[in-house]
Amino acid sequence: MTTVPCWARVCGSLAPYAEGFRAELERLGYTPLTAAVHVRLMAHLSRWLAREGRGASGLSPAVVDAYFAERRAVGYVGHVTGRALRPLIGYLRRLEVVADAAPVAPASPAERVLARYRDWQLTERGLTETTADLNARLVRPFLLDRATAKDGELDLERLRAGEVTAFVVAYGRTRPKSVKRMVSALRSLLGFLHVEGIIARPLATAVPAVAGWTQTGLPKALSADQVAALLGSCDETTGTGRRDLAILTLLSRMGLRAGEVAALLLDDIDWRRGEIIVRGKVGRRDRLPLPADVGERIVAYLANGRPVAAQGRAVFVRAQAPYWPLRSNAVTTVVVYAARRAGVGLVGAHRLRHSAATAMLRCGGSLVEIGQTLRHVHPLTTAIYAKVDVEALRQLATPWPGELA
Repeated sequence: MTTVPCWARVCGSLAPYAEGFRAELERLGYTPLTAAVHVRLMAHLSRWLAREGRGASGLSPAVVDAYFAERRAVGYVGHVTGRALRPLIGYLRRLEVVADAAPVAPASPAERVLARYRDWQLTERGLTETTADLNARLVRPFLLDRATAKDGELDLERLRAGEVTAFVVAYGRTRPKSVKRMVSALRSLLGFLHVEGIIARPLATAVPAVAGWTQTGLPKALSADQVAALLGSCDETTGTGRRDLAILTLLSRMGLRAGEVAALLLDDIDWRRGEIIVRGKVGRRDRLPLPADVGERIVAYLANGRPVAAQGRAVFVRAQAPYWPLRSNAVTTVVVYAARRAGVGLVGAHRLRHSAATAMLRCGGSLVEIGQTLRHVHPLTTAIYAKVDVEALRQLATPWPGELA
């Protein structure tokens, strides 16, 4: 197998940008072989544009779709979707050769309301994009059902409490597992509609409560041996292994959430003071002590693992070019793969947060200290860990009376 890249000659309207694109791929950290593949695709596209009588500025989404439709039709099996052109299109947009894609306006009244609701959550409530998207997805059936009943129009001005209650009852019958979360999102939507003046009365109180019991389960923590197996599954001889080990150590030692690990920036670590800034929910920032072992594993990754071509100031980036920052779902994937290698079953990032809390209990930490470390807003959130504090519970237990005579 050849290891020498074969660089295609780019002719036509894209030719003036070929050398710059090749340099951009190198800057982003693509290997020469992968970069050569992208340049060959660029050359093929340029020939197609010339045949169609189009210039580089005409690379609209519709034109890109037409190009790949023909590419698939003639028998190509690789690089046959618009995803393959993302590096090139992004480069041409930065040069202002290709215009930015115009935002697609929501087509229906329901989608327009959802778009405004999502923006309101982000700007006014300070929620994360993940939470805002989830809330919008959960309340979409409510708006779509109303649009169907009103011949496509929402007519929210005439919304009544009885209609809200009827929807929740019907939803609970068909989707009982998700109704509790949907109810929370629906109250949020109705609050938004009232604040915006779309509905005259605050109908959030009309949403019926869903039966539920809090603090009924036990935190699903891993044992110390399982956490050790998880950490030991990382190959510290590779950059990816050092990255994954640093991520797993942050999760299991400090109890960080996946999103907090993904949001960690190089500037958030104060090496002289041994402190770290954690960017939590709703824009919250907390300064915490940085344990020595956590710091050592982050340093090992930064010194011999984080790519030189990494983009931005995020601590943890992708293992393959382009080296963009990891997102929270990628951090969770790191945990899932490590658990699979360690043979401890299906484990998500939040299990390690529970594991950190129970480890603190075993070492004599109080619930107050655990709540401060995990940055819980309400003490009741931390109270669930009292159920696994066996030594404290043993003092409350009364002696077994034995068999009655």
